[in-house]
Amino acid sequence: MEKTMGKALSFTLNLTVRDLWAFSMYHSNRGVMGIFNVIFTVAALYLLIFRWETTTISYRVLMIVCALMFTVWQPMLLLWKAGKQAKTPMAREPMNLSFSGEGLTVEQNGQQAVFGWDQMGRMECIPGMIVLYMDRLHAYLIPNRVLGEQKEALCQLARTYLPRERRKRI
Repeated sequence: MEKTMGKALSFTLNLTVRDLWAFSMYHSNRGVMGIFNVIFTVAALYLLIFRWETTTISYRVLMIVCALMFTVWQPMLLLWKAGKQAKTPMAREPMNLSFSGEGLTVEQNGQQAVFGWDQMGRMECIPGMIVLYMDRLHAYLIPNRVLGEQKEALCQLARTYLPRERRKRI
């Protein structure tokens, strides 16, 4: 496939609390941790329901707390954290991302950074968004509502310029 793409794909990001929360929920509940969360919750509910008559009040309260830990409290804490994060200047200010054959250009608050495709860590399609991980700590979240009809064009750019091992579900 030809290595030069014509027009750059541009996206203006205004991340919402919901976007940040969805990303946090995905990372908190994927893989082994997600399996553990489900097993732990099901076990707590099982013990709560089938041992109700034979347990003490303190045991019942403990099982209720365990059943609510990953179903209510964790999502609420992540929502609170996302709300705080959304109020930071980096999240409040719009960010422009432009993808082309040369790489990625990021603009925010009059500052600009340019990254070649070889500098990008990994691109992953998760429910509701595409995440571009630059390294273990930094990522750009591009929600589907922002991608719109250009989502497939961005995926095609990633397939062209990122090796298979650096893209997931793209």
